[in-house]
Amino acid sequence: MTMQPKELADKIAAIIDDKKGNDILVLNMEGISYMTDYFVIASASNTTQVRAIADAVEDKLAEEEVFCRHKEGYNEGRWILLDMGDAVVHIFLEEERNFYNLEQLWADAPSEGFKGTGDGE
Repeated sequence: MTMQPKELADKIAAIIDDKKGNDILVLNMEGISYMTDYFVIASASNTTQVRAIADAVEDKLAEEEVFCRHKEGYNEGRWILLDMGDAVVHIFLEEERNFYNLEQLWADAPSEGFKGTGDGE
């Protein structure tokens, strides 16, 4: 199944929300980054949860024949990056997210936010 970039980003955000990820943010990177169309950024409270969220994103998207092209940081579990092609996922421990502050680094990117169930926020 082929998903449009925005649909992929929204699907990723929903998966993260289902796994109780916090502060989910979708940044539109079109025209800003040549690497991807969207960043999906989220936080988790511990390394086990960071890994569980990354696993869920990979597993759920694989069911729809969308596969991870590249993964970094899984062993440490403090900041996992998943390159899903049209969307790059950043799952942080809360303190790592505050330190690296991607939202500020990519402040030119329009934030599309994410309104989930509220369970993860």
